[in-house]
Amino acid sequence: MKNENKIIFLLDDNASNLTMGRNVLSGTYTVYTCNSGVRLFKLLEKIRPHLILLDVEMPDMDGFEVMCRLRGNWNTADIPVIFLTAHDNEESEIRGRTLGVRDYIIKPFSPELLLERIETHLGSVCGRGLHPFS
Repeated sequence: MKNENKIIFLLDDNASNLTMGRNVLSGTYTVYTCNSGVRLFKLLEKIRPHLILLDVEMPDMDGFEVMCRLRGNWNTADIPVIFLTAHDNEESEIRGRTLGVRDYIIKPFSPELLLERIETHLGSVCGRGLHPFS
């Protein structure tokens, strides 16, 4: 499957973060953005993403609660999730990984780092068609 056909959900309550993320990813992936956990779960009823980029700090449902709900539902339990967060502390990262977060990227992030991490978790390197460990 080509990367353009891979779907990424980007969840953040900050509109500028959503815009920046969409700009970085939309040339390579199909990107859906939402600004709350409630909206994420409504979107998941219609579309299954290949990966979710998830902010930790959100008003209605934080990233930890979103992870608990994702992992508690057999329809969403295996979707890879990467935390995108300003929380630069070990406790937050350990808690996320305990809940099943695959990776943890500190904001502000570089576009190159974000793309590299996504490619690693989706199992291919964009434009080269190689497995990241080959």
